[in-house]
Amino acid sequence: MDEMTNEQYENYVKEVSPNSPLWKDMAKAFISGGAICCVGQVFLNCWKLWGLAAEDAATATSITLVLLGAVLTGLGIYDRMARFSGAGTLVPITGFANSVVAPALEFKTEGFVTGTAAKMFVIAGPVIVFGISTSVVYGLILCLLGMG
Repeated sequence: MDEMTNEQYENYVKEVSPNSPLWKDMAKAFISGGAICCVGQVFLNCWKLWGLAAEDAATATSITLVLLGAVLTGLGIYDRMARFSGAGTLVPITGFANSVVAPALEFKTEGFVTGTAAKMFVIAGPVIVFGISTSVVYGLILCLLGMG
């Protein structure tokens, strides 16, 4: 077997790789992510209509969307939505719920402690760690600049 140069390998990869329908994928992600956000707005409006203060309604909306994302993941619906929508289902808070529930379901056969509990934050864990770390650094910068 002949060894390929980097250029030959790049050409080979281009030949065998399918073309990605970039604009179509972006449109589906935009529409589905926007639809999820619209559902969130409906929940927010409902919580306010039912008497919650604006801040409490926002909290209740976040909790509702996380619950909805977790339930849809458990029922296998969220995965089908993600296959169609791509990144549109990953960005909203429902995507976070999916990233916690999906590994928990996947590893439940390994037991409650070593499977579900140990693997639950495999995907979401780094997001939490880097999100908190970034907020701490941002807060320190604001304090040093006298804005905090």
